[in-house]
Amino acid sequence: MTSHPWLAALKIYAHPRVVGMLFLGFSAGLPLLLVLGTLSFWLSEAGIARATIGHLSWVGLAYGFKFLWSPLVDRLPLPLLTRTLGRRRAWLLLSQVCIAAALLGMANTDPVVNLSHTVFFALAVAFASATQDIALDAYRIEAVAIEKQGAMAATYQAGYRIAMITAGAGALWIAASVDLSEATYDFRPWQVAYMAMAALMGVGMLTTLIIREPEHRAPLTRIADQGFARWLASSFVQPFLEFIERFKWQALLILALIAVYRISDVVMGVMSNPFYQEMGFTKDEVATVSKVYGVIMTIAGAGLGGLLVLRMGVMRTLFLGAVLSAATNLLFVWLAGRGHDVSALVFTVSADNLSAGIASSAFVAYLSGLVNQNFSATQYALFTSVMLLLPKFIAGFSGEFVDAFGWANFFTGTAMIGVPVLILVWLAGRVALATSNPEPGGQEDKRR
Repeated sequence: MTSHPWLAALKIYAHPRVVGMLFLGFSAGLPLLLVLGTLSFWLSEAGIARATIGHLSWVGLAYGFKFLWSPLVDRLPLPLLTRTLGRRRAWLLLSQVCIAAALLGMANTDPVVNLSHTVFFALAVAFASATQDIALDAYRIEAVAIEKQGAMAATYQAGYRIAMITAGAGALWIAASVDLSEATYDFRPWQVAYMAMAALMGVGMLTTLIIREPEHRAPLTRIADQGFARWLASSFVQPFLEFIERFKWQALLILALIAVYRISDVVMGVMSNPFYQEMGFTKDEVATVSKVYGVIMTIAGAGLGGLLVLRMGVMRTLFLGAVLSAATNLLFVWLAGRGHDVSALVFTVSADNLSAGIASSAFVAYLSGLVNQNFSATQYALFTSVMLLLPKFIAGFSGEFVDAFGWANFFTGTAMIGVPVLILVWLAGRVALATSNPEPGGQEDKRR
């Protein structure tokens, strides 16, 4: 008796490397809020000026510029560690240890006493975390075949979102449970919370030690073997030239798609919390529906997206994700007309986050398929940087747009800017159909 095709597809989530991505995703998601949102709460409670807290958010720029040192992660062996663990696991373990050490540094530095030390350790966390992202993306791309990339992306996102709840609500809960009096600032609760977060990085370290190194072996390059100039060219220049040479004029189409695919969600997301507040939703309602329930729906959408990639293929799922991402923004127009309606908020957030999860899984699978495995870390870091630049820039003007045209027109506009994305996905799909080699870079895919 044969099983239903969809039930058979679910077995992909039992693949050891797919399961491992859940825990590696947790390790990747844990540091982000600890140097952004949670840190801002800590600094605010400590009495640090709002302007200073705002400037400290630039710590997060480390994630946007990670492509600058991604060639080092891609090509440079680490003494002893690379020989023992392999290239990807060596960089993963080193970055995870550095994150834990820097979090311990933050835990033992009171910003009231020495803010510069807190900033230094926060920068160290962000830099090490961005480095972990580079190595982890390369591992994920090389570890399994292209048809499993959707499932890898789904479990990664699930672990990542769980970690963000842990580093956000979890860290605040730990600090509150230790704080004897919230009326006055006390350093010790935050010390305990950040020490606990540092300990949780052990999840990633243990997983890195358990998983196997990908079978794919791209050549490592040592400066001593070829001289500094040639090493610099092969590590920093060649990955970008290879992408352009491989796709020729189509590289522009692909980069354009990468630059705008998430634009509807990113531009709309900046104004979501101010919108909820103006609609009269309380902090508890927003936290419950958006920050907890919404995250659960994103995880569900990511899992569904992984299955759709397996059953429908990457490009069809990518197109579906783009349609849903733009269309669900129109639900916020409906919500704006209803005002303070919790049931409408639940429905809108559910649909929006479910579609975002589907789109994210498809997009990660698409980016993974573009990468030449000889330059996995460098090329993927470039793609993710391109992904953020234009949407983040446009999102900076979202407040002015709302002031000038109102909420309904704003959300309608964010849906409309998703239309060019559909055209680009369609064109990129035609390019993909015209490409006879299914595995970019010319490698025969034997990953299982």
